[in-house]
Amino acid sequence: MPNLAEAYAPELVNAATAFSIATYAHSRLPLRTFEAARIAIAVINGCTVCQSWRTAGHGALLGLSGPRAQGGPEPDEGFYRALLAGDESQLDAREALAAAFARAMSRDPQGLAADEPFWAEMKAAFSDEEIVDLTYCCAGWIGFGRKTWSTRARTL
Repeated sequence: MPNLAEAYAPELVNAATAFSIATYAHSRLPLRTFEAARIAIAVINGCTVCQSWRTAGHGALLGLSGPRAQGGPEPDEGFYRALLAGDESQLDAREALAAAFARAMSRDPQGLAADEPFWAEMKAAFSDEEIVDLTYCCAGWIGFGRKTWSTRARTL
């Protein structure tokens, strides 16, 4: 099935693709933190591609090569299986906060904006630069991981 979005809005699709790749190429978040937030959104979105994606192992598919911008240890398969099953016991405090931020941004952005105790935790654990980084990554994953529109578009 052809991707109708590419046929109807190629400039937008190209810009969206560039934004999506930029989150992987330029995020400075540690990889486990990045992946904890990404998987939290993949579960909410129900995107099986996103749930199967492993950023460290699949980066070459995006044209990424060389040393990764994201540092820290790479998540193992147990990390992913646990998150996909809703088990966050393997996450450190920052990783758990990133996942909570991702879920709140995806499900209740207004509630997130007003949650002062949560923001106090975020500001204590992350720099402003890291919060902006996480916010833009989450925005991409939320928007580009929701496939309802593409299924509906096939029937146009």
